[in-house]
Amino acid sequence: MALAPSPSETGSIARSYFEAVAARDLDAMTSFYEVGGTGELHGLVELTVPGSYRAWFATLFAAFPDFHFEILDVVAEGDLAAVHWHATGTFNGTVRFEGVDPTGAQIDLTGCDLLRIRNGKIHRNDAYLNGAQMAQQLGALPRTGSLPERAMLAALNLKTRTARALRR
Repeated sequence: MALAPSPSETGSIARSYFEAVAARDLDAMTSFYEVGGTGELHGLVELTVPGSYRAWFATLFAAFPDFHFEILDVVAEGDLAAVHWHATGTFNGTVRFEGVDPTGAQIDLTGCDLLRIRNGKIHRNDAYLNGAQMAQQLGALPRTGSLPERAMLAALNLKTRTARALRR
C-alpha cells in the first residue's frame, strides 16, 4: 500500500515536473513518472510513460520550436495536485502535430492538469484544455463567429434536419 505524500511534497513534485515541461527536458519529464504511468489530454490523446508519452511531447516540441510554458497556480491535497498553466508557441516547426502540417499559426492556451502522485512519482495525469480552441488557433477548425464556421454549422444543421425527415 502506497503512503499518501504530504500536500507540500505533492505540490513540489508537480511544480518540479512542470518546470521540466517548461524546459522541454524529456528526460527530466519522464523521470517524474512511474514506469507505466499514464497521462490523458482529454479529448486529444492518451499516453503511457515512457513510450507514447515521450514521443508525443518530442513531436510537440519539434512542431512548436518556441514553445513556452508557464505555471500559474499549484494546489495540492494528499496525493493530488492541480496545476493551472498557460502555454504559447508558433506552429512553424519541422513536423506535423496531430496530423496537421505546420501552419505558422500562434497558439495561446490555458489548461489545468490533475496529477496523482504515488511513492514520489506521478502515477496519472489528467490534463484538460479547450481542444476546439486549439484546433481553431491551428487552423484545423474555423474561428468562432467566422463565415466558414457559420457555413459549417449550416451544413451540419441541414444534415440533421434531412436525417430527421428521412426517419419519419
